Amino acid sequence: MIEFAPAKINLGLFVTGKRSDGFHDLESVFWPVGWNDVLEVHRKDTPGLDLKITGLSIDGDATDNLITRAYALLQARFGIGGVQAHLHKCIPMGAGLGGGSSNGTCMLKLLNLLFELGMDDVQGEAFAAELGSDCPFFWKAQPAYVTGRGEHLAPWDFVFPDGTWIAIAHPGIHVSTREAFVGIHPAPSGLDWGTLSTAPIANWSELLRNDFQPGIERLHPRIAAVRNLLAESGSVYSQMTGTGSACFGIFTEEEAAQQACEAARGQGWSAFAASANP
Repeated sequence: MIEFAPAKINLGLFVTGKRSDGFHDLESVFWPVGWNDVLEVHRKDTPGLDLKITGLSIDGDATDNLITRAYALLQARFGIGGVQAHLHKCIPMGAGLGGGSSNGTCMLKLLNLLFELGMDDVQGEAFAAELGSDCPFFWKAQPAYVTGRGEHLAPWDFVFPDGTWIAIAHPGIHVSTREAFVGIHPAPSGLDWGTLSTAPIANWSELLRNDFQPGIERLHPRIAAVRNLLAESGSVYSQMTGTGSACFGIFTEEEAAQQACEAARGQGWSAFAASANP
């Protein structure tokens, strides 16, 4: 059984408050993109999880990630049997693209099918929230207005104009969550998100911001260079996604988006382009 685990970008990311539980309140729109990891699972006769990882290397202990935690969560709740899993990693880590969260939620979805657990969307998103703040979004992986620490989702009814493409470039910098929050001062977004749907994309820079971007770019000036490359390549809007370090640009033509990716690869960065609408 095989499933593709997509990346996401943030259309704006506002840190609006500090919570009593130590987390921060956020506002953002999460938008799925087709830069996918691939996860395959099969039952096995012996108990436990055997996980093989190919593609991009994973920092830290490969046996302690959101895939293994997803298995442990459902094994504890449902007593599921042994599983052999293979993750082929394509989404860069520490890039603000949500790859790890997507992998963990993809594992929940596959185990739900493999063992016929019968979880509906409400249950699936609840289990995903136990894994991590961004995980519930990936249960459906549909554009969503996101609040709270990332677990509150509302459908975001927006369609990019025909022919719109998104290009993403990643300079190979890993930004830790801890350093991302250094210097963050929560403040209300002041944005009526409804206006975003009607405003020209070229005007989004007047409405949107990523509160993490200034501090992260001071720590890692190369990220600003990535954003500038996308802008110089013709993007009508560009921004760092999540807590970095990947940046995305929105383009009105496929050719310009692909050329931006080629320019990024020429700098030694990884890059991906796809149609903007899922």
